[in-house]
Amino acid sequence: MTGHDLSVSEVEAIAREAHARQTDKAGRPYAEHLAAVATGVRERGGDDGQIAAAWLHDAIEDAVLPARWLAAAALPQEVKDMVLAVTKRPGEELSSYTARILATPGALLIKEADLAHNADPARLAVLDAATRTRLTAKYAQVRELLGLVGGESPSDRKNPANPETH
Repeated sequence: MTGHDLSVSEVEAIAREAHARQTDKAGRPYAEHLAAVATGVRERGGDDGQIAAAWLHDAIEDAVLPARWLAAAALPQEVKDMVLAVTKRPGEELSSYTARILATPGALLIKEADLAHNADPARLAVLDAATRTRLTAKYAQVRELLGLVGGESPSDRKNPANPETH
């Protein structure tokens, strides 16, 4: 690609291909999760950059795309920054992870949509009880650290580049 940034549709195709052989904890195609997060970002008022980052939000963490691909990708730096912000690093403390998300413009909206899909009761219901209990507690802890409690989203989750987000 030369001369232009990748479109959301192009990013979606790359993400779907990269995760094509991956399944979630329930055995479903992983692309279903990516689509749900991208849709969640769109429904929460996210801009195209945030939607593109949503499609890529697990690509580096899951090692389906190398970090060097992201660095060289024809994407705005803000999109790359959001992807890296929501990428949990091996051995990283949750407090450091969530602080990075909060410090990166636009990243909180992506993580909010990711947590919403991960914690969907219908999605959790197909897991064994121990896994369901562990994940429910983990997602609640991350939501609390991000200030996403009581169903209210903090006002600072807005993308400064897209003041219409709400």
